[in-house]
Formats: sequence, structure tokens, C-alpha cells
Amino acid sequence: MARRTFADRSGNRWEVIPGRSEWSFDPVEGNPGPGRLGAAPGYETDPYELSVEELQRLLDAARPRGPSSRPSPFLD
Repeated sequence: MARRTFADRSGNRWEVIPGRSEWSFDPVEGNPGPGRLGAAPGYETDPYELSVEELQRLLDAARPRGPSSRPSPFLD
């Protein structure tokens, strides 16, 4: 699946990483916001097929990504 970068209405840039059931929105290029997870749109699997307005709606509905529930394998 393809990754796409887009700018939201505030000018912050996000990398959209599509998944089967959730899409990840990762901040890039100086975006101070936390990463977000949102439901995948049921009608499209490729973020390049969505308009900026559709991506903005998905980002608005996404929830901030919390810390990982798995312990780090690098900690003793």
C-alpha cells in the first residue's frame, strides 16, 4: 500500500499510512502534533485516491495514538 503526505488546514504535514482497519497519521516536517490513528474508510484502500478534504475529515475523526502497551524489548 502507498503512503501519502498531505498538509492539513493548519498547514501541518502528515504522512498517511494505510492499514486494513486503521490508518495512521504520522507528523512530519516539523509538525509538533502527536501521531493519530483513525478508522480506514470503507470505500477506498489507497490514500492517493482520496481528496485532501476527505483526508482532513479522517484526520479530524482520528484519535491521538497512545503509548505502546507492549514493553520495550530493549529495557532490562
